[in-house]
Amino acid sequence: MAAITSAPVRTTPFPVWPQFGPEELEGLSQVLESGIWSDAYGPAVEAVQTAYADFTGAAHAIGVTNGTVAIVLALRALGIGAGDEVIVPPYTFLATATAVLEVNALPIFADIDAGTWCLDPDAVEAAITPRTRAIIPVHLAGHPADLDRLQAIATRHGLALIEDCAHAHGSVWKDKPVGAIGDIGTWSFQASKNLTAGEGGMVTTNSAELAETLGSLRNCGRRKGGPWYAHHIMSGNFRLTEWQSTILLHQLRRYPDQLARRDANGRYLNAQLANIEGITPLTRDPRTTMHAYHLYQFRYSPEGFGGMSKAGFVSRMQAEGIPVSAGYPHPLYRQPLFTDLAFDTKATGYDPDYAPTRFADLHLPNCESACIDGVWIQQNVLLADQADMEDIVTAMHKVQASAR
Repeated sequence: MAAITSAPVRTTPFPVWPQFGPEELEGLSQVLESGIWSDAYGPAVEAVQTAYADFTGAAHAIGVTNGTVAIVLALRALGIGAGDEVIVPPYTFLATATAVLEVNALPIFADIDAGTWCLDPDAVEAAITPRTRAIIPVHLAGHPADLDRLQAIATRHGLALIEDCAHAHGSVWKDKPVGAIGDIGTWSFQASKNLTAGEGGMVTTNSAELAETLGSLRNCGRRKGGPWYAHHIMSGNFRLTEWQSTILLHQLRRYPDQLARRDANGRYLNAQLANIEGITPLTRDPRTTMHAYHLYQFRYSPEGFGGMSKAGFVSRMQAEGIPVSAGYPHPLYRQPLFTDLAFDTKATGYDPDYAPTRFADLHLPNCESACIDGVWIQQNVLLADQADMEDIVTAMHKVQASAR
């Protein structure tokens, strides 16, 4: 650890995000000059779908407008709708649950694992009812959910398994990429994501039948190779554009180096921060071959820092040049959308006497603990060198020493 000084530990910015080069500019110029700016089967769309299927080990990849739409279309392709229940985690972005509401099904919140903050298989099994149709585990921050147990539960109960991979580009579970282990994988290319085109999404599957349905759903109900004015199912325009596709192609080509760097820096931080009283890195399951680290997450305990609140710790770390944040402030079931029942209760078949959806009364202790204790570091920070990771460690020691 460096000597304690009054000056900030770090004044040099961490790597910016997004990152790009002349390859993206050349690709965009080619799209501009081609005159094909958006086409369900345009050359860049087809190329990135093929590349992404190869990247994830899936048989099929279908480009869509964003990660939320990816989940909605996955649910629709599986025939999930009014009267159905879908089990989701409460410690995630809103879209995982609202996508369920968009197909008029009900999200059922199951608690997260205390070590990984991913969906707890025991809680999932306890939440299954005769109306349950699917489970949506989120590979939170890039750490895969327990796909062994969740897949076994889904198979035993005849449920679909939809992997929400919005944080997990390149994450690998037992030497197999996530997104092609369940029935469907859904992906986001939103601006903050490890792989980005500003916006955009993808759906992956090994099922040719699901892939055909998903391809039709994202293209106004048309069928590939059919007449342009023949619409076979109710849907809309959820297509990925040629602009986004060409950016993604070039982002994907530089991605393996970024992935390896994030994973190595995450491992390094795990080892170093475990030695600081009051800081507890999240558990890394040994079955996780590769961790995408969309976020580096850890638990903060005021007792290790002289009673300093989490808000105080975050503020002090930021003052030292380390861009940490406080994470999700409360579970999804505490969002006004759910506590105020601000969704179509008639279409979803909401029953005020049904305990799992009396959202204001829910109490899932592991999730609530994560909201109290959790601190995040964004993925771009982990693109720096290992020496830069040492600045994070030094800053924590400095804040701790001054707090005590």
